[in-house]
Order: sequence, then structure tokens, then C-alpha cells
Amino acid sequence: MTQPFILLVEDNPDDEELTLLSLRRNNLGHDIVVVRDGVEALEFMSGEGQYAGRNTELMPAVILLDLKLPKLDGLGVLKRLRADLRTRRQPVVVLTSSSQDADVIASYQLGANSYVRKPVEFSSFMDAVGSLGLYWVLINTPPPARPA
Repeated sequence: MTQPFILLVEDNPDDEELTLLSLRRNNLGHDIVVVRDGVEALEFMSGEGQYAGRNTELMPAVILLDLKLPKLDGLGVLKRLRADLRTRRQPVVVLTSSSQDADVIASYQLGANSYVRKPVEFSSFMDAVGSLGLYWVLINTPPPARPA
């Protein structure tokens, strides 16, 4: 994987399918890596566990992070990403169905770049995710792979 890619951290198969469909429908011809729990997300980012040997010089253009995850929830993932020098500046968008103000506040306090509630209506979901992908992959300039 040498071109920009998106890391999708999502345990719900229906939301995963809709997100992938939306990103592909918006002609984001980028690789999309899907992990299904918080521990797997951290292993991917650090090149450990089942991702041992992954070239960690190649980081995602953005991480789309659900909050309600098995093993380690999204807030736990975000906290650990921000505590690690290798991933502290990595763009993270919380993409969740949670409408709890406490989740919004905690996400931003832990360093989320954006908080997006998953729309319930199909076309709104497709539009929201497509816009996210376009912005974070094509418009935004990500931080360099190595901290300066």
C-alpha cells in the first residue's frame, strides 16, 4: 500500500458495508483497511500482533473510528493513539451513532479531529461518509509520517 488509504475501525457489519459502499461510490480509489475492534486498530497502527512486519511508515490519511467497539472502545483507542509519538498527530474522525454529549466532549478532549454522528437515513449516511472521505483523503494535508 503506497497510496493514501483509510483505516476504518468498525465492528458493525451493516455500518461497515455502508461506509465502504459510500467511499467507493465517491470514487475514492484508495485502499480501505477495515479492523473490527480497538485492540486490532492499535495493533495495525503499531505494526504489532497480527500486523507484525507492517510498514508503519505508511499511515492512513484518516482513521474513521467508531466509539462502541469490542475489546477496547473508541475512546480508549483515541487515548492510546494520542499518547504514542508515532500516532499522536494522526487524523482521527469519530464516526459513531452516539448522540451523547459526554462522548462528543470526551472525543475532543482526547484529541479527535472531528466528531460525526452516523445519519440514520441511507442517502444522508452515504453523503456524510462520502464527504468525509473526499475531505480527509483528497483535500486535507496529513502530517508527515515521522514526527519532526
